[in-house]
Amino acid sequence: MADVPADGVNITTLNHLNQTLLEYFNYTAYANGTISNGSSCNLLFDNYAPTLYPNGTWINGTSCYFPYYPLETRGTLGIVFASFFSATIMFTLINLAKHGRLYLPQEKRFRAIGRRWQWYWMLFIAACGILSSISAIDVDRDYLQNIAIILENFFFYLMVPGTLACIWEGVRHWGSWQERQIYDYDPFSLPQTDRRGQTEFFMPLIFYAFAWLDFFMVVPRSWSGLEKQGSAQMTNLVAIPSATDSRFKAGGFLALVAWCITVYHLRHSIHYYKPRNRGPFWSLIGFFRHTPIRFLLTLPLSLVLVCYTLASSFSWTINIGNQNANPGYIYGLGYAPILLIMIINEIGGFIQPNEDRDLIRQRAERGQAIDSEIGLRKKPAWWRQHGAYALTADERLRNLTSEVGGGRATAHNIGSTMELGNMPTRPLDLDAENPFKDTDEYSSSDKEPLKRPGLVSADSYGDDSSRGISRSTTTTLGAKPQVIKSMLDF
Repeated sequence: MADVPADGVNITTLNHLNQTLLEYFNYTAYANGTISNGSSCNLLFDNYAPTLYPNGTWINGTSCYFPYYPLETRGTLGIVFASFFSATIMFTLINLAKHGRLYLPQEKRFRAIGRRWQWYWMLFIAACGILSSISAIDVDRDYLQNIAIILENFFFYLMVPGTLACIWEGVRHWGSWQERQIYDYDPFSLPQTDRRGQTEFFMPLIFYAFAWLDFFMVVPRSWSGLEKQGSAQMTNLVAIPSATDSRFKAGGFLALVAWCITVYHLRHSIHYYKPRNRGPFWSLIGFFRHTPIRFLLTLPLSLVLVCYTLASSFSWTINIGNQNANPGYIYGLGYAPILLIMIINEIGGFIQPNEDRDLIRQRAERGQAIDSEIGLRKKPAWWRQHGAYALTADERLRNLTSEVGGGRATAHNIGSTMELGNMPTRPLDLDAENPFKDTDEYSSSDKEPLKRPGLVSADSYGDDSSRGISRSTTTTLGAKPQVIKSMLDF
């Protein structure tokens, strides 16, 4: 406030005002160059000096929250970070469409929403980052702090649990993806009732319990104390206690616990889904070897963010609520880790394939490996266009058996073919001599037909019945002989 006179108030301006009127309407002039009665505040120096009317109203008055100062480093960096946060929204939507799309039927054990949560949280972080960063412009320019510094702090502290939740969902889903690949290869190798399954059931509940506790400790509160930075006395009495109270400290420790839970879950996934190493030293080496690169970068960055929020709850000098704080602390330890985490996740999302498509690729590779073990080779596309002259003996035999049909249709075709009722018949030539025709030994014709022992015609049933003789009759009709192509026809 270098533009304000050394004595704080322009005495000449006060002398021109009606002192009785000022006292009547309870106006008080302050050392920072403002005059206020608790409901109306105006600047009282240079060209901003107002004119007071007998009814207590001001003419040509300028509000105390007028953007008086020029844009400085804090506001400039706010514009830059707001631009970056805005750009991440486009890339986040692209990654959400890529990784959230389904190419396989959804399974109850592996929901599609699980792989989308990470990108939902990133959209939330980007929105909060834009609002918080852009508010820094008015924090720099306003003569007295108003709603701008409240919005900057409010949305910044919303970004902290949102960033932790984003990293948590990335770590949790990475472990779920490792489990899904093993489960797709062997569905019975990972039951959900063992210790591993129970741990993975309760860990998200525990993490979000601490993340929500952090939210309820920090965000739902009265933020108006941050506005009271018009003088050193007001800052010490109101603003500093409001920005460094016990709730901010408790929220910082709760955020640290949530971060530790994320690291433990990563170690849990590596322990169960990656090759194990014996001994503490080799287990530590295996932890860093199997951890994806993006987690090796985002977890330390999130720890920097958590430590900054915890340290700022003890130190007013680096606190984001301090209007005179060094922007290097605010953006270097607060906003920069969040933005870098988002950029790393965006790059990882573009590099990694869609999980369903990757699972389809793995299934195809396993199928090719199994076919090669039993001697099957996939024929090229031109193979079907050249007939069957290039088939092997085994392939010809398979084609012969496949002519009957397949599955239930095969059994149906065999049964219907073997039934006598389906056989085609032709009428008998009565004039031609049929060598298979039964002869009637009791015929009254002059020419006695040839008798075949053991065969009796239907005309003789009545005579035999009268004599108490029971005989069997077999009449064979002429039919087209059945063609047996393979053993399946039997």
